[in-house]
Amino acid sequence: MPGSSPIISGSPGPAPAAEPGEVPSLAPEMELEVGTAVRLIGLPPYLKTADPMPMLRPSDLVDSEEIGQVVEVRALGQFAVRFRRGAFLLSRADLSPVETPD
Repeated sequence: MPGSSPIISGSPGPAPAAEPGEVPSLAPEMELEVGTAVRLIGLPPYLKTADPMPMLRPSDLVDSEEIGQVVEVRALGQFAVRFRRGAFLLSRADLSPVETPD
């Protein structure tokens, strides 16, 4: 088309720099390993199962105080976490590591 530009308008620019004292987003992902005890920070509207064919399940399957265990690290900052009622895929932002008594 005449006068059209090959540049797509509205494309995102470079990511903004981190604020002073703010932890970069990649650092928290490294602290969770398989076997780490975690707790949900907040309940998402739905939970995605960690099955080979994932399904959406209601979030009331996991209590807010329930402690789960990371069973697998997946791509894009996703973690498979086993709770009492099943294993679910959760992002790092939804999880908080928990100290367990030995």
